[in-house]
Amino acid sequence: MCSFTVPPAVLQLFLLLFLASPATACTEQEKRNLLQFLAGLSSDGGLATSWCNNGADCCEWEGISCNGDGAVTGVSLESKGLEGPISPFLTNLTSLLHINLSHNSLSGGLPAELMFSRSIIVLDVSFSRLNGPLPELPSLVTTDRPLQVLNISSNQFGSEFPSATWKVMKNLIALNTSNNSFSGHIPSSLCVSSPSLALLDLSYNQLSGDIPNTLGNCSKLKVLKAGNNHLSGILPVEIFHATSLEYLSFPNNGGLQGELDGAHIVKLSSLLILDLGGNSFSGAIPESIGQLRRLEELHLGSNNMSGELPSTMSNCTNLKTIDLKINNLTGDLGKVNFATLQNLKSLDLMENNLGGIVPESIYSCSNLTALRLSANHFHGEISSRIGNLKHLSFLSISRNSFTNITKALHALKSCRNISTLLIGRNFMNEAMPQDESIDGFQNLQFLAMHQCSLTGRIPTWLSKLTRLKVLVLSKNQLTGPMPSWINSLNNLFHLDVSNNSLSGKIPVTLMEMAMLKLDKPAIYLDPSLVDLDLLIYAVDASKLQYRINSDWCKVLNLGNNKFTGVIPQEIGQLKALLYLNLSSNNFYGEIPQSIGNLTNLQRLDLSNNHLTGEIPAALEILHFLSEFNISNNDLEGPIPTTGQLSTFQASSFNGNPKLCGPMLINHCSSVEAAPISIVSAKKCSSKVIFVTAFGVFFGVGVLYDQLVLFRYFG
Repeated sequence: MCSFTVPPAVLQLFLLLFLASPATACTEQEKRNLLQFLAGLSSDGGLATSWCNNGADCCEWEGISCNGDGAVTGVSLESKGLEGPISPFLTNLTSLLHINLSHNSLSGGLPAELMFSRSIIVLDVSFSRLNGPLPELPSLVTTDRPLQVLNISSNQFGSEFPSATWKVMKNLIALNTSNNSFSGHIPSSLCVSSPSLALLDLSYNQLSGDIPNTLGNCSKLKVLKAGNNHLSGILPVEIFHATSLEYLSFPNNGGLQGELDGAHIVKLSSLLILDLGGNSFSGAIPESIGQLRRLEELHLGSNNMSGELPSTMSNCTNLKTIDLKINNLTGDLGKVNFATLQNLKSLDLMENNLGGIVPESIYSCSNLTALRLSANHFHGEISSRIGNLKHLSFLSISRNSFTNITKALHALKSCRNISTLLIGRNFMNEAMPQDESIDGFQNLQFLAMHQCSLTGRIPTWLSKLTRLKVLVLSKNQLTGPMPSWINSLNNLFHLDVSNNSLSGKIPVTLMEMAMLKLDKPAIYLDPSLVDLDLLIYAVDASKLQYRINSDWCKVLNLGNNKFTGVIPQEIGQLKALLYLNLSSNNFYGEIPQSIGNLTNLQRLDLSNNHLTGEIPAALEILHFLSEFNISNNDLEGPIPTTGQLSTFQASSFNGNPKLCGPMLINHCSSVEAAPISIVSAKKCSSKVIFVTAFGVFFGVGVLYDQLVLFRYFG
């Protein structure tokens, strides 16, 4: 006779499963309430069929859980494609404890019966498109409610944030109302009414007023987030009484001000993340910051902070992110021993008044992936030790006074993972390195070497950068022709060589750039890139902000050089272009009809050349043009009075004495106008099939309306 011993772990699992199984099926009343909830929806996402196929016992239905008595305790229907209002019939399930209807397409408001239920402890309707005000406390509700977790984030709730509602929420542990449109003040009664509150997220709303000092009464509060609102005033010292805080976040409110209280901030010894960026805080970073030994992220960027970086920052050995950009910080970075910060991944000191030589200790941060020192007063040469940063992906040192570009590039080629390199406005009047041994940048995708007054030719070592997507060499003193190998950069979609002294004809190979011929936006949505904002300085010195992974448009900018010859007809192959600038060169001949094929164009600048002939009627079908300039050429004839060109001001056409049109001083006579109308009609009729075929495609171009070409990087 065989015998065996059941392992204790297996026995425990068996007992757990047995006890978790309902002893009895759900009641008819429970089933009826669920079906009435389902019937109230305009679309059930196939849930009715699923339930029907699972038999009569609703405890066996998808998303439904019951207790041992067959009473429904949980409704978990997240991401089921549900549409329509939430039926209050769910509250008839008297044993219901958990509801999760998140990530659906619901409509209407949140029924008060759910929020003030006598049984529900977890209610999650996040990402569900609900709207209207949040239910206020009904007058009939006077006793405490059991609700512990309320997540209504990422909906369309609005109106004033309720205050009385929380009086009966004594058991509330987590409240997430982020990503809505609530207005009004943060209720001062929140922590008084809910002493067990551990998570409070009010971020991305329209809340205003002061931060209530009563938040300091939340002795169990671990996460406090209220960023991206309209809060003002100071950070009350009482908030530092919430000594359990691990995550304190009030970024991008703008109106928050005052100095950081060093004597009180040390009370938050458990703090992991401090985010006060995008406000108006002033004063120095307190020396006591070094006592926050658990701190992992410090965000004080875009404030009015001043003074030097405290040396005690070296004690925060768990730091992964330091963001101090756009402040008034001064002094030498050498005070901080970065060598102790072995966990540091991102250091952003852009746009301050820091100076001196970059301390060698930074190159000991072996895990650093992003380093931004741009727009400061650093000088000297880039140390060869920067090659130790094997994980470095993003480096911006632009707008400083660094020297020896050849040494810098040889040092940086050891950073094999670097994908974004912004070194413009340094190395003034040096020679562009032509050294063929510059290699190793096999992962480089964004390269900006602009406004350095570099001399020489476009170097051939650039042809080795096969993953390059954005190349900016503008505002240098480069000479010679545009290299014929340019089309070998199969991923390049943003090329700016404007404001140099390049000469010769446009090589035909430039018209064969793969990414400018085909519209493949996914080519630059590379998840491996460090997702760090780039500050871009336009000609008018205004700052524009781009996300690396989203906003880059397809550009060919050859403006303000010495190029000559005719504009090749093959330019019509670059159908993905959004911006084409050939201005201020020595081009002659007619404007190619083929430019009419560039149906995604938003900006076209052919000004300040020697172009002749009439304006091609084909340009009238460029429906997305927001900027157009053909001024200061030798064009003639009437300006087309139909299509997009007729919407531009005289400045777009000035400097062409032989042009006439209603927006110019030189009006066309009817005799002069007739021939162009006939020509336009013939040309337009020949394009009818073309326009129809690409009609849907034109609509996609609207997505790019927000993009603006840049000249200077930060």
